[in-house]
Amino acid sequence: MTALPVIVGMGGINAAGRTSFHQGFRRIVLSQLSGTARQETFLGLATLMNLVKFSQGELRLANGEPISKDDIESKLGEQILAGTLIRKIEKQHFDVDATHGHTKLTMNSKAGEAIRFVAKTRDLPEPLPKGWVLTELDAKTVEVSIEGVLEVKHDTYRDNPIKAAGQLPSGFDPAILYNSRYQPRGLQVTIFAATDAIKSTGLDWQKVMNSVEPDKVGTYSASVAGQVNDEGFGGLLKSRLLGERVSTKQLALGLNTMSTDFINAYVTGNVGTTFTTSGACATFLYNLRAAVNDIQAGRTRVAVVASVECALTPEIIEGFGNMSALANEEGLRKLDNTTEVDYRRTSRPFGENCGFTIGEGAQVAILMDDALALELGAEIQGSVADVFVNADGIKKSITAPGPGNYITMAKSVALAAEISGLESVQKRSFILAHGSSTPQNRVTESLIYHKVAEAFSINGWKVVATKAFVGHTIAPASGDQLAMALGVFSHNIMPGITTIDKVADDVYAEHLDIRNAHYPCEAMDIAFINSKGFGGNNATATVFSPTKTMALLSSRYSPEQLAEYQQKLNQTHAAQVAYQTQADLGQYELIYRFGEGMIDEALLTIDTEQLNVPGFDKPISLQVKNPYADLTNK
Repeated sequence: MTALPVIVGMGGINAAGRTSFHQGFRRIVLSQLSGTARQETFLGLATLMNLVKFSQGELRLANGEPISKDDIESKLGEQILAGTLIRKIEKQHFDVDATHGHTKLTMNSKAGEAIRFVAKTRDLPEPLPKGWVLTELDAKTVEVSIEGVLEVKHDTYRDNPIKAAGQLPSGFDPAILYNSRYQPRGLQVTIFAATDAIKSTGLDWQKVMNSVEPDKVGTYSASVAGQVNDEGFGGLLKSRLLGERVSTKQLALGLNTMSTDFINAYVTGNVGTTFTTSGACATFLYNLRAAVNDIQAGRTRVAVVASVECALTPEIIEGFGNMSALANEEGLRKLDNTTEVDYRRTSRPFGENCGFTIGEGAQVAILMDDALALELGAEIQGSVADVFVNADGIKKSITAPGPGNYITMAKSVALAAEISGLESVQKRSFILAHGSSTPQNRVTESLIYHKVAEAFSINGWKVVATKAFVGHTIAPASGDQLAMALGVFSHNIMPGITTIDKVADDVYAEHLDIRNAHYPCEAMDIAFINSKGFGGNNATATVFSPTKTMALLSSRYSPEQLAEYQQKLNQTHAAQVAYQTQADLGQYELIYRFGEGMIDEALLTIDTEQLNVPGFDKPISLQVKNPYADLTNK
């Protein structure tokens, strides 16, 4: 039997809030919530944004004034809403109204006169430029005389045409939640996301690790740009040009493998598979595919799948902006025929739009094979039947779309129909679209769905576009989509694309159901997570709901086995409730095992049959089957 990869936990953060227990999803569909779910959402966001602190058994405002859960929405609701989802870029990133840069200034001396200035001797360039004449004023100072031309670079500030992004909630600061040691923002968020995902399972992580051989655990994660903040590649590339010192950490911490490495070294203590692959905007799905394939093959039994990107820097935004990929103020004013820009509505998938909106975030999913999930009593939040990846073939423009996404979508739908039946696909499936919010994407992506829908006789195919709310987070973008799919499965609410007035006329919407308002929906069986990445990195995942997954597993396991699983699941639910309560109060207790539980290699034992690693209950088997027996001569 092929193991079914099941999702047993998901955590992270993006512009909508925390991923675990669907906080971010609830923020997006807040207008459809009432009662406890609404109250939990406001409470969790208030503590996440450091507007409310829980101390000595009481909730308190920043000024120390007590506040009850019931009063958070009335007193802080507007501030919470304004500080989440896509909004004007906050100054903690950079000032979009006065973005710092340098301008070249060419100075010419007047006839018969020299350009003169005083400088410290230690600040003079080496070698001294031709034509510079020095007069020593004292042991540390000289006067410089230059006849002719002097070129300098001087500070300048410009009004940035791109002013909005999907930022993490205002006031959220991962650096203060653990000893972050001047780490780049993306790695700080990785620690938060990995902790949130692991604790969302309700399982004791050490027990999980000891339930399988150490080499049957894997971490699959990547960024695309890497860590481009000053603590990473950003500082590495510009420090010398700014006259500053390059640190010993910037190169290592800037690598796009670092999210994988941080999870292994500081969170899980994994000694099994470690895997990093980048596929532009499909990066999360690329890593998910590797994990799914390893679980299906039996190489991995527990997989941590992650992606992170915190690239809200002037350089990255200018790069995308100069490609005409990002929505800018001029384009938005033209669309709305107004002088005022609504930053909330910069991302408009499948509507009249002018470019995508960049975002930041991290998403982490915990997967297991079905047998282990039942053995441990894990809550099954869904399953991933497979992830398909295809390229576009020959191109003129590296960023242009191509046929690859037709292949991935068609394969995903065909697989779902084979497993679940065509009727389930036709009536109870929906699409988490790439939905980047560019004029080209709305046409080309909708045409793919139109043709696949025609082939499989699907009408009214529901389409959701996550980027309308959290922006395009690049590497974890399809992780954002997966988090939203799990939210739909849990709440039976279909998010509309509320940032558009109507579907654009050039969208192929004949077989699609694209709405601009959230609405209740019947229970869904299948979600198709679709991603179209730069360079032809196309991927689509077939994801089954928890209800559908359990229906599938009921044919593999006996009623007695499922009853035993249900008893264990009750204990898991109790632990999950405890963590949700704790997290909603802002008590995250991040897992950061810096130097804790290091393995003494001197205590490692090995013989011809097995290898024992200190700290793990089970040995690693060395009794491997020869896959090339027919080629072996002995």
